[in-house]
Amino acid sequence: MSHSPLLLQLIVILGTARVLALLLRYLGQPAVIGEMLAGIMLGPIVFGALAQELHAALFARESLGALTGLSQLGLVIFMFVVGAEMRMPTGVRTQMIAATRVGVLTVVLPMLLGLAISPMLHPRFAPDGVSYWPFALFMAASMAITAFPVMARILKDTHMTHTPVGQLSLASAAVTDVLAWVILALVVALISLDHGWVGFGRTVIGLVVVVGLAFGVVRPLISRVLQRHASDGKPDGMVLALLLVITFVFAAVTQWLQLHAVFGAFLFGACLPRDDRLLHTLVERLEYMAIVVLMPVFFALAGLNTTPDAFGGTGFGALGLILGAAIIGKIVGGLAGARWSGMDWHSSMAVGSMMNARGLMELIVMKIGLDVGVIGKEIFTMLMVMAILTTVMSTPLLMAFMRGRHPGKHAAGAALGESRQ
Repeated sequence: MSHSPLLLQLIVILGTARVLALLLRYLGQPAVIGEMLAGIMLGPIVFGALAQELHAALFARESLGALTGLSQLGLVIFMFVVGAEMRMPTGVRTQMIAATRVGVLTVVLPMLLGLAISPMLHPRFAPDGVSYWPFALFMAASMAITAFPVMARILKDTHMTHTPVGQLSLASAAVTDVLAWVILALVVALISLDHGWVGFGRTVIGLVVVVGLAFGVVRPLISRVLQRHASDGKPDGMVLALLLVITFVFAAVTQWLQLHAVFGAFLFGACLPRDDRLLHTLVERLEYMAIVVLMPVFFALAGLNTTPDAFGGTGFGALGLILGAAIIGKIVGGLAGARWSGMDWHSSMAVGSMMNARGLMELIVMKIGLDVGVIGKEIFTMLMVMAILTTVMSTPLLMAFMRGRHPGKHAAGAALGESRQ
């Protein structure tokens, strides 16, 4: 194609994403699963295999620059809103002891299992020049992610948001995601050891300084601006533009620190005032556009980075190891944390099932690993399959463990009662 095929690419990407999203919603799954599947369908595994020449013409490497820019824009805006959403659900601040137990266990256990399988994966699948520990630490961090936004959607669709299981799951996911993102940032910083201790020190010190500035300086200044110019929680175009400019500044700074732009966007969102009216406005004006238009582009580019070679030779065995570590780590960790907090077995298994949902957040982590060069396309493909399967599992498992149980009688248990005192 002599001209830029951007518009045709967008038609194909958005059309495929919407069709599969509708199909998956009809099957009782979150729409994001359909969009993630659209990425795989448009990649070399399906579209590339069925129509190689057409696929090569439509998604020629030299034509992907514009899509890459749109993808990064969507990712930064989405992570900004996710950061703004990161709060304890109403009424669960009293459950912080239980949420911390579940959150910590669903980070630590998957990470340990990720480390345990890494010796079997590194020799065959690590990119050339990537030493063992950066690879192993990234694999451990990639097991620890839980998708807070997808979990919230599943609980809303199943009318379980305000049940003890739903509230504990959401609170635990908030704890898990904060821990997992901090750990991932440190892992990416450790990877910069390839650039020497000076690079590592710059990254870690820079990250500490940025966090301090975000919460010590930017947050109070933004609070004053919003109180003066958006006291109703509805910023006008000028204030919204200011929020976006600061989002891009934070994203650019963390990217300069050899982390990833998503860390900065997430950090700025997290330091915004906890105002539900403001969050509603951000979701309405920014998130819908990011999710409907820009994020499918991210999924498509992720799909283009998959490879059918992932399933050759020992590939299926490696995929089995990854799935086992991911699923067992999250479900057992969630089960143990909920039982420790006094929940019954069925409710505890339901919490573990919710913590197993990874969705879009796992794709973001995978993309970070690919961008910094610590994983190759084969592991990237396996992690994408893992992200889809673990998220697909969540709703059926939740319904199976909660079948026949009245939502209002999922006993939160003794420890939850203690934490309220």
